[in-house]
Amino acid sequence: MPLRTAPSVKRGKIPEATVARLPIYYRALTQLFERGETRVSSEELAELTGVTSAKLRKDLSHLGTYGTRGVGYEVEYLRFQIAREMGLNNDWSVVIVGLGNLGRALARYGGFGSRGFQIVGLFDHDAKLIGSKLRTGKSEIEIMPATDLARAVKQLKARLGVIAVPAEVAQKVCDDLVKAGVTSILNFAPTHLSTPDGVDVRRVDLASELQILAFHEQKKNEEKSA
Repeated sequence: MPLRTAPSVKRGKIPEATVARLPIYYRALTQLFERGETRVSSEELAELTGVTSAKLRKDLSHLGTYGTRGVGYEVEYLRFQIAREMGLNNDWSVVIVGLGNLGRALARYGGFGSRGFQIVGLFDHDAKLIGSKLRTGKSEIEIMPATDLARAVKQLKARLGVIAVPAEVAQKVCDDLVKAGVTSILNFAPTHLSTPDGVDVRRVDLASELQILAFHEQKKNEEKSA
């Protein structure tokens, strides 16, 4: 059966914890696929992704796949199943608002295109940046004024928005994205965003992640000195 015509499987809702691990499985399977591996056992894949084999098998069962005892999983097909479940077989148009150091780094990241994401719009409030161009993948995109965000995003038909602006303007940017029809937002601003029902926001707080690491580092130091 050709991969792209494989039938969808009717299942219940996939738990959020499983959804959070699917990109990790996909990345590991992609690495195996690029190395020419055709089969992988649950134990091998679990070791590559840092989970237990039991948890991995349970996660993959939500996709309707159980592997074959003594043989494992077919790398290419399992990779395709996860990509289909995550929507990676589609092309997702993305806009980035805020072209400071973080926003520029995100825009220039070359890995989005190969994973189904295309940067279609760049916006900023800084008059010095507006009108300049920034290379994103294989193309250059002109930075547009953030005041045109709601109108321009509708024209670009963007599906996802990335917020990389200071906290004090993040809510206004979020409101403009929602007004333009964007219902999935990745927020790098260190603030909580209020959104209507049906709008998904994922927050990435780099400082908080470092603080969590600092906590664990302190605990390790305390254990060593005890």
